[in-house]
Amino acid sequence: MIAEKMKKVGIIGGAGYTGGEATRLLLLHPDVELAFVQSSSNAGRKLAEVHTDLVGETEMRFVGEGAGVGAGLVEVDVLFICSGHGEARKWLTENSLPTSTSIIDLSQDFRLAADSVLGGDASEAGSGGADRRFVYGLPEMNREQIRVARNIANPGCFATCLQLGLLPLAAKGLLEGDINISATTGSTGAGQKPTASTHFSWRAGNLSAYKAFEHQHLAEIGESLHSLQPGWGGEIAFVPQRGAFTRGIFATMWTRSTLSADEAVDIYKRYYEGAAFTFVADGPVDLKQVVNTNKCLVRVEKFGDKLLVTSVIDNLLKGAAGQAVQNMNLMLGLDERAGLRLKATAF
Repeated sequence: MIAEKMKKVGIIGGAGYTGGEATRLLLLHPDVELAFVQSSSNAGRKLAEVHTDLVGETEMRFVGEGAGVGAGLVEVDVLFICSGHGEARKWLTENSLPTSTSIIDLSQDFRLAADSVLGGDASEAGSGGADRRFVYGLPEMNREQIRVARNIANPGCFATCLQLGLLPLAAKGLLEGDINISATTGSTGAGQKPTASTHFSWRAGNLSAYKAFEHQHLAEIGESLHSLQPGWGGEIAFVPQRGAFTRGIFATMWTRSTLSADEAVDIYKRYYEGAAFTFVADGPVDLKQVVNTNKCLVRVEKFGDKLLVTSVIDNLLKGAAGQAVQNMNLMLGLDERAGLRLKATAF
């Protein structure tokens, strides 16, 4: 049997944290060829000058805007957009893409149902991708839709971690009231550009809350839960925190429930029985079990009438680039785990 031709992939916005992770994963992926990595601010520089862990791994150089897709870049089967929020929609309206090119966008531009169509009106007629529709790329909820999708809106990092802690309840119609969440993220979740709350002197040995009850990922979380359990009328009270570590999200969420502990655990294990990367743990979970992997670990416990769910992921992998590659694997009919068999650090 003659092997199929390897698929070509490209990256827009490859100099940041998520772009760097996508570059590493795709360079080593056994079934695809990384054709280019674009960065407006680093055009012409070697990838290894920016992502210094790639020294000795590749001699590729960043391409710039002038060589962008539609203006001379190699045509690719899948394009990863790792630009900032608001930049992906702008870039797509200004650049023509073949309809055969699939898009996986890691920004928030197309995650909500109301924003999931590009080119649906005259103001976006120049996109070259008229009527592109984006499927919400959470495999544990939308695996079959992702398999046949042309374009994917990759979920946010907090949204991924929290939804994976709540989907089994919503899918069974068992959300009974309000949901209370506390979740702590590493500094890479804020992006590569230093700010007052991300530089080392402030972050090290420190802990703080931010965007309490109004984090932007609440919208996509609520939309997913209501799509699975339309009659649920509760609220999500979410307090995000900045942690003194670089990567990972540790989330605890609780809600009142009439389920017994055994019933709840059974529901979660059945829901994730066929999941490639999400596992229900029998014991305590922590960040070191998932950092540098595409895993999500979920722990379910019962205390009186309260159901406590703990969920942990690596924000740059399962919360961003790793999940994007997982979605690509599903879209291309590849092994869902291809290129993602990474190992956690045990100490």
